[in-house]
Amino acid sequence: MAKPDLENSVIFRFSLYGFLKNQRYFEPFLILAFHADKGLSFFAIGLLIGFRELMINLLEIPSGALADLYGRRMCMITAFVAYTISFVVFGVSSVLWHLYIAMLLFAVGEAFRTGTHKAMIFAYLHSKGADDMRVQVYGFTRSWSKIGSALSAAIAGGLVFWRGNYSDIFWLCAIPSAMNVINFMTYPDVVEAGRNTDVRGMRVFGHVWESVKIAWSRRAQRMLLLESSGFEGVFKIAKDYIQPVIKSVAIGLPFLAALEDQQRTAILIGLAYTLVHLVSSVASRRAHTIGKWAGGDESSAMWIWGVVMVCYALLVATLGFGWFAIATPVFVAVYMLQNFYRPLLVSRLNAVSEKHQAATTLSIESQLKSLVAMIVAPLLGFSVDQWGLWSVGLAGFVVSAAFWLNGRIAARR
Repeated sequence: MAKPDLENSVIFRFSLYGFLKNQRYFEPFLILAFHADKGLSFFAIGLLIGFRELMINLLEIPSGALADLYGRRMCMITAFVAYTISFVVFGVSSVLWHLYIAMLLFAVGEAFRTGTHKAMIFAYLHSKGADDMRVQVYGFTRSWSKIGSALSAAIAGGLVFWRGNYSDIFWLCAIPSAMNVINFMTYPDVVEAGRNTDVRGMRVFGHVWESVKIAWSRRAQRMLLLESSGFEGVFKIAKDYIQPVIKSVAIGLPFLAALEDQQRTAILIGLAYTLVHLVSSVASRRAHTIGKWAGGDESSAMWIWGVVMVCYALLVATLGFGWFAIATPVFVAVYMLQNFYRPLLVSRLNAVSEKHQAATTLSIESQLKSLVAMIVAPLLGFSVDQWGLWSVGLAGFVVSAAFWLNGRIAARR
């Protein structure tokens, strides 16, 4: 059986999904939109994000089981309909309870999407006898996601510069969401894992419970789930604090003095996020080469943990002393390292998981990540309000140091 090449039409559709999914024009300005436009404190923003992660936690594993049992494409379509409604509510309202409704809908989208599409990719590769291409193909499709994010950041910066506010950027996100619904309808049947229209709650939760027991009883799988939740859960919250850092840099730039503060911020954040996502795209596409260079996926992961630990330590120092211009490229480095790490982690987890429970296992991983983010978000928001941005670096350093040391100890046994 011939293995698929990266220009295969199905892999093109997988890549198109990631490109369209990442047309999220609000992301480079999310913290600033809530803080400046909607008047929320960092602690209130943390509570809102924590609520999102709680809702994802409640929905994630059942959504993965439904995808495995009854159809992944339908779950993806449901996710993107929920996203579209969420974007509209965020765009039109600043009322706090409206924002919670929008965040609930966004969480529905995240829960039904996360893990499901990766399982579709792996199901397709397995059908072609190409399991050894998991890191390469997933890294390739993820690189297109990052190219989409880069374009999204550039568009978002232009919109904020032109419109003079952050809320309008939510509106445009509905268009690529609708386009992705059409894209899913063209996916081949092989991406499905046993569609069944006889939906029974006990069968769904039986499938969930079986997957949880298997995942937690296997030490290799359990350790990977904990490792991922530590890395991704903290990164998921910490990464957005680059926005007030860049805003502080932008306001201090003399060659932009003729512009309004918001216009300066729009230019610099647009450029910074475009660079971040372009660099991340290259990192995702080259993730499989790190494994070869370091002597395997496990040693690659430990190397990445060590470098991330150093980066977070630098953030503690640079943000603590107000050296925001130095802190910005350190944030960019953490972004790049996360995009090296993620394809390696997904491949390692898939390699120790049962094939028929792929979507559920990846949803368990995402749920643990959301659980950590749910706890970290309000705590980090409160810390930033009370003590400043350096606490973002401290949180990342503590977690990365713990997992790096654990990996070093395990390697010596």
